[in-house]
Amino acid sequence: MLVLLKVDNVTKRFGQLTAVEKLSFSVNRGEVLGIVGQNGAGKSTTFKMILNFLVPDQGKITIDNRKLDEKILNKIGFLPEERGLYLNLSIKEQVLYFARLHAYSGRKAERELPFWMNALAVKGNEETLIKDLSKGNQQKVQLIAALIHHPQLVILDEPFSGLDPVNISLLIEIVKKLKQDGTAVIFSSHNMKNVSEVSDKILMLVDGKKRLYGPINEIRATFGRNKAYLEGVFNDIAIEQITGVEKIVDDYPGKIITFDSERHARDVIKLAKQWDSLQGYRLLPPTLDDIFCMITESEVARHG
Repeated sequence: MLVLLKVDNVTKRFGQLTAVEKLSFSVNRGEVLGIVGQNGAGKSTTFKMILNFLVPDQGKITIDNRKLDEKILNKIGFLPEERGLYLNLSIKEQVLYFARLHAYSGRKAERELPFWMNALAVKGNEETLIKDLSKGNQQKVQLIAALIHHPQLVILDEPFSGLDPVNISLLIEIVKKLKQDGTAVIFSSHNMKNVSEVSDKILMLVDGKKRLYGPINEIRATFGRNKAYLEGVFNDIAIEQITGVEKIVDDYPGKIITFDSERHARDVIKLAKQWDSLQGYRLLPPTLDDIFCMITESEVARHG
């Protein structure tokens, strides 16, 4: 796969605060990168440097092997976390305005607008004013405005925020379509389930530094398999007495048991094989949520 975006040893400071420190990563064409981290981890600062809103103090960023300039920036689509639309414009006026800002033909944008409105199930028609739309539909229009010019790179800052489950599913399908079309996608989210579902790779930032980076399955594998899935009917009280048990979650037709180590997870498998009610079992790696919590807790402990 061809690298589209390359961030190379980038640092950004604001006075005494280092918001991003020696950060490197890349995104290929047709690849989806999920960026995760607590508030203040450096996600938005990273996006702003890619968009050339901020200039790095060190390092460089290239798109398609070129430095950031107006022409190359027209190949980026951006959905900001702080949504902003002109409320007195119609949907069509709004989208065509953004298309022209990216040097894209207004006529082409007008022809393609019905497709996007249908794909995202936008309520209303092209002449509906933005102010008459619900917050969720306004967010969809802003997403259309970010995609209408067929960007090579799409940056979505907290795109799932404020969406109900139906619209989250619609957005996930759009991201998958972009990937199939060869578009590179970067997005940030606090919802690890969404990150797991659509990302090829993840980048975890902690205090502006790269803490984890790579394919999701590889990252999960490095943390071992500290969960056991036991299929059957079992007594929670009896399971709680087993050494190393941290959490028990019902997951029909069985239970997922989280342990403090892979060794203890393997021990319960050996024990469960003796139970008549056991119908199946397997060891599982931690979820992204588990990993995020582990790293966050270790950082809190490290800083006292």
